[in-house]
Amino acid sequence: MVWVQFLLSAAVVVVAAHYLAQHGDIIAVRTKLGGLFVGTVFLAGATSLPEMLASVNAFQIGSPNLAAGNFFGSNMVNMALLAILDLMYFQAPLMRRIAINHSLTAGLTILLMLIAVTSLVADIDIAIGWVGLDSIIIIVAYFLGLWVIQQGTRGLPAAVALDIEPGPTFPSLRRGIIGFGVSAGVLVAVVPLLVDASATIAVITGLGTGFVGTALLALVTSLPELIAALAAMRLNAFDLAVGNLFGSSVFNMFALGLVDFVYFDGRFLGAVDPNFAIAGLLGLLLTAMALMGTLARVERRFLFIELDSAAILVLYLLGMYLLFVRGVGL
Repeated sequence: MVWVQFLLSAAVVVVAAHYLAQHGDIIAVRTKLGGLFVGTVFLAGATSLPEMLASVNAFQIGSPNLAAGNFFGSNMVNMALLAILDLMYFQAPLMRRIAINHSLTAGLTILLMLIAVTSLVADIDIAIGWVGLDSIIIIVAYFLGLWVIQQGTRGLPAAVALDIEPGPTFPSLRRGIIGFGVSAGVLVAVVPLLVDASATIAVITGLGTGFVGTALLALVTSLPELIAALAAMRLNAFDLAVGNLFGSSVFNMFALGLVDFVYFDGRFLGAVDPNFAIAGLLGLLLTAMALMGTLARVERRFLFIELDSAAILVLYLLGMYLLFVRGVGL
């Protein structure tokens, strides 16, 4: 029964998140938001909402490790999805087609993950009220990083051409806002069922909530990113697809700091198993490899396989095996 609950709630979450991103696009176009904001902030935030809701609900069942595993695991999954998309689009290397400004987003992701990992390892118990100083630093660094990205990409060609006037058949802003709100409401209602099923599966299988969060829950809550990226690629909006995956990773780290405000039992990262630093380092390594694949404009193909994308995918699988063997989250 618990597996049925998991699969049904996961399916609803994926569909709702898809419509959330779709109506988010309508809002972005109707309000004439810039392409960088859409791909890196708005669309990434919309498709990352399941991760944040899942983590908040994990607190309610007393499982901070499930929340941490979801955040760190989602960043690992995002880079694995980027590699899969690159391998699927074998006609031309995806990571070498995208705008160079996405490397700034990847760099911000690495910075925020490094702060989180350092906090887990150092375990400096400093809080303002009930919120950890490390979470506040992550939030401040996120907004400063967005400002740097905006300054750094000013004057460059837009990553996503969204300044085109929408046609008469394009949905209205009102429809976009209503659809966005309804989709978000469905997520708020269904995600607790998904988290509850994940926690029960962790008990039944003996894998532990942390590992289930890193492997299973992270994969499910990252499926909206894959759907949004595939939809963008069908429109030849490669920058939007990659920007969504990189942007989702950086938003996950922002959400990791943000959820500390609703964790009232002390510092969130202070309550997490320090061994999750391994998951954080794996996510950091995968992001760095994707960043190198974006910056290096040299041929790295064997037959029709992109070697850097294949290496990312192999490292993700080996990393999950390492987490299992080391008992991270078990």
